[in-house]
Amino acid sequence: MQNRITELFNIKYPLIQAGMIWASGWKLASAVSNNGGLGIIGAGSMYPEILREHIQKCKKATDNPFAVNVPMLYPDIEKIIEIIIEEGVKIVFTSAGNPKTWTKHLQSHGITVVHVVSSVKFALKSQEAGVDAVVAEGFEAGGHNGRDETTTFTLIPMVKEQLDIPLIAAGGIATGRGMLAAMVLGADGVQIGSRFVASNEASSHPDFKNKVIEAKEGDTQLTLKELAPVRMMKNKFFFEIQNLYQKAPTKEELIELLGRARAKKGMFEGDLEDGELEIGQIAGLIHEIKPAGEIIKEIISEFEMVRKQVASF
Repeated sequence: MQNRITELFNIKYPLIQAGMIWASGWKLASAVSNNGGLGIIGAGSMYPEILREHIQKCKKATDNPFAVNVPMLYPDIEKIIEIIIEEGVKIVFTSAGNPKTWTKHLQSHGITVVHVVSSVKFALKSQEAGVDAVVAEGFEAGGHNGRDETTTFTLIPMVKEQLDIPLIAAGGIATGRGMLAAMVLGADGVQIGSRFVASNEASSHPDFKNKVIEAKEGDTQLTLKELAPVRMMKNKFFFEIQNLYQKAPTKEELIELLGRARAKKGMFEGDLEDGELEIGQIAGLIHEIKPAGEIIKEIISEFEMVRKQVASF
């Protein structure tokens, strides 16, 4: 299954595991990379030295390429970038910021740079900044998201129409059928997050994983646009947000309700009521916690089966 993405990252399948906060440590990243995909360590929930530890452990656990995801709003971003370069990481996915800030610096150290966007406008800005590829993420995706609520099904062909560099689709993809659909729409590969939250190797709390596989259609919603749009499960905390909205809250009141470490409380510590439970709409199709290798095998097997079916139409 060779194409521009497998060649860019030197991987077997054009399948990337998203660098999700509180879920994407070295165990998950190395498992994905060892099974033909591109594993990503999520730096967004790690102090700098914790990230260094995860990178070192990942290098010992796999001989295959892996990446680090860096949200550029991170307060200690300079230290994170320094560690990535010192540890010899070869691929970096950046998000939540201007791609011009770090792309050339990273590339000058031989690092392949991919930027995550939610619109055609920012895809073009990323291409102008010189990134090697773009992840275009529809608003079905879990966690922090775009304000325009553009779905993956419409976003991918619109970005493809304007972009010359490789394109990776994200948001609402957890199966081989979804992977094929995204690639038919113009993507060169896919990035999958929610499905890997419900994997044995994910560092997310077991209670959160079980909550994910119990999810049904409509159990998630995008909210908190005034701060940073985020898709989360509907739990006690979510409904507290909605009740506050009934009073036309100020931004400061929303910040006060959100407090600190809500995502850690929910996804890592397993507080299913008062924590922030970030997951995508596709959770309604996730029914079992499995090893990452089995997940990849199932996705690729279904992808090939459906591709043959489509060819016979």
